[in-house]
Amino acid sequence: LYALDAGALDPQQPHRQDEVYFVVSGRASITVGTETTQVGRGSVVYVPAGVAHKFHHITEDLRVKVVFSPPEG
Repeated sequence: LYALDAGALDPQQPHRQDEVYFVVSGRASITVGTETTQVGRGSVVYVPAGVAHKFHHITEDLRVKVVFSPPEG
């Protein structure tokens, strides 16, 4: 579970694995590469391996389930 409070900065760097985010609660924007989308509860976002991505403009505490493929480690 990835948690960012309202107004927080997302420190993420690109990962070596593909990722899928499922927004459990909260509201924010996410930029993946050059594309920006608003997300809220129930949103699903795919991030390919190696692509820059960040949540931003977090207006409600954000709670996100993250799946890496293949698993880290």
